Amino acid sequence: MKVLVTGGKGFIGSAVVRHLIGETEHDVVNVDKMTYAATNGSTQAAADSPRHTFEQGDICDVDRITSIFAEHEPDVVMHLAAESHVDRSIDGPGAFVQTNLVGTYTMLEAARVAGVQRFHHISTDEVFGSLGPEDPGFSETTPYDPRSPYSASKAGSDHLVRAWGETYGLPVLVTNCSNNYGPYHFPEKLIPLVTIRALLGEPLPVYGDGQQIRDWLHVEDHAAALVTVVESGIPGETYNIGGKSEQTNLAVVESICDLVDELAVPLPSSESRRSLITFVADRPGHDQRYAIDQRKIQRELGWTPQHTFATGLRATVQWYLDNEAWWGPLRAGGASDRRGLAG
Repeated sequence: MKVLVTGGKGFIGSAVVRHLIGETEHDVVNVDKMTYAATNGSTQAAADSPRHTFEQGDICDVDRITSIFAEHEPDVVMHLAAESHVDRSIDGPGAFVQTNLVGTYTMLEAARVAGVQRFHHISTDEVFGSLGPEDPGFSETTPYDPRSPYSASKAGSDHLVRAWGETYGLPVLVTNCSNNYGPYHFPEKLIPLVTIRALLGEPLPVYGDGQQIRDWLHVEDHAAALVTVVESGIPGETYNIGGKSEQTNLAVVESICDLVDELAVPLPSSESRRSLITFVADRPGHDQRYAIDQRKIQRELGWTPQHTFATGLRATVQWYLDNEAWWGPLRAGGASDRRGLAG
């Protein structure tokens, strides 16, 4: 197939591009606007492949997207381009409405006119709201209950995709995933941000009491799942993708501190990097717990995550310790200026 990937220079999108080029025979048309969260280094491993083509373009730009479809005639679309940081959505929700809703509409219309075989929309578990401590994980039938401008914009885009499937017969697929982590994650996100600040001996501000729970999914596992869905999923269906790794935010931060203590040079004070943790006022609308029930994708498509959180986190921390050349310029540009650390 020829697969058009939006957001293919971002964190999850670049992992999908690397997987498609490295593990399949599909051709890839990589479309990215190249915003703050996109980097050329994330797809360097695929850049020289004759099966990889990059097109810079904004998914909200109707003329540009139409021309890309006309030139490349993709068989399927994997739509990952999105604004995705909750704190940024609180500070400036307009960009999230524009990219996540208007951009998705633009992609749906282009795909409908082009007659693509499949339109795979990649979404988040945050559309389902928040769980209590004993509640079962989110399933594909969990009612939507978004709590932030980010999750509301993603919920709206999910509804648009399903409407285009029902109204126009576009063969759509939707996946909702849990928190991703791994290499090439933008340095304002929890795991890279804590790793880098811990390495440099900077304060680690944790929202609230740090007891918010997230399910963590390695980005390479997620990429493999997404390609499985676009190849073998049933149009009209939704599949939840999780990592089977529920952790409190505080436990994640403490684990990173311990790994950096082990793998990097000690702090000048010889204290554990856990001493850098400080608790700050919680952010508005902070969901308490996310968890994914992924039995459907395991049962119907045979996918299961290959990374445990312990092994995946160690490898991720080591990657950031080894790749300051990638994250250093991003950090210098303000990628660590968020108010607190939250999954």
